[in-house]
Amino acid sequence: MTAAPDPAPSAVPSPAVSPSASSSASPSVSPAASSVSLAPREPEGRERRVYWAVADSWTIVRRDLTHLVRQPANIAWQLGFPIVSVLLFVYVFGSAMDVGEGVDYKAYAMPGMFAMTMAFGFMNTAMAVVVDRERGVTDRFRSMPMAPSAVVTGRGVSDVVHAALDLVVLAVIALVVGWRSDGGLVATLAGFALLLWLRFALIWIGVLLGLLVPNQEAAGNLFAVAFPFGMVSSVFTPPSAMPDWLGIVAMWNPVSSTANAVRELFGNPLPAGDSWIEQHPVLMAWVWPVIVTAVFLPLAVRRFQRLGR
Repeated sequence: MTAAPDPAPSAVPSPAVSPSASSSASPSVSPAASSVSLAPREPEGRERRVYWAVADSWTIVRRDLTHLVRQPANIAWQLGFPIVSVLLFVYVFGSAMDVGEGVDYKAYAMPGMFAMTMAFGFMNTAMAVVVDRERGVTDRFRSMPMAPSAVVTGRGVSDVVHAALDLVVLAVIALVVGWRSDGGLVATLAGFALLLWLRFALIWIGVLLGLLVPNQEAAGNLFAVAFPFGMVSSVFTPPSAMPDWLGIVAMWNPVSSTANAVRELFGNPLPAGDSWIEQHPVLMAWVWPVIVTAVFLPLAVRRFQRLGR
């Protein structure tokens, strides 16, 4: 019998490891280097997330403002209702409105008009959100590597800028018809800041409704919600002149708190009332938007993140 041949040597020999390579393969780690490598990197990750969330939101803001510049007819359309309301209530109905003996109705109504314009703005937000959703823009944003909250927060910032432009136009019209602010520069600026604060809070209601309603026709019907929300308030008439139950609703309307706070800051006539909320309009003008934002901003972001599920 012949002996079995030895197994063939391996075709790929095991490489020899030099001492230097061996030392590089398992390096000795100094205590200082070990402490650096094991340090948590979470703060840097959070900072990067915040940075990209702000950057993505700013991209959405620039997009919305670009549309605004390229479609100025939308500004005229959105300002049409408050301008017509100013002319109607000042020149047509003003002489018939009784808000107190010796009270100039123009001085009483104009701060209310400012507040009502900010309140009605959530309809424009809802319509813009619906249009983007129906055109597929929202789905395109969701498919991109961007912060989930960027679309919602970007819409909020751009709408505040748009609201500021609306207020500038309305203030010019108010000055033309004879309205004046007697509260001084700082108080007047604080009054306009409260108006924008209300608009900022109501944006999130508009975003949520825009994500919930099925189409543009349904979004147009939101006026049926906005109209009583703005009118059942102290905008045009004091709550004390309303039936008792309706006056209570009007007193606790956030629009009434903002309108009365703005009247106080502008030095314009306030509605007569001895209820707690009527005695603290500036405080409630800050508190109401905080409550609205705390409730509807998370709901709007969550609804946006759940689209298509």
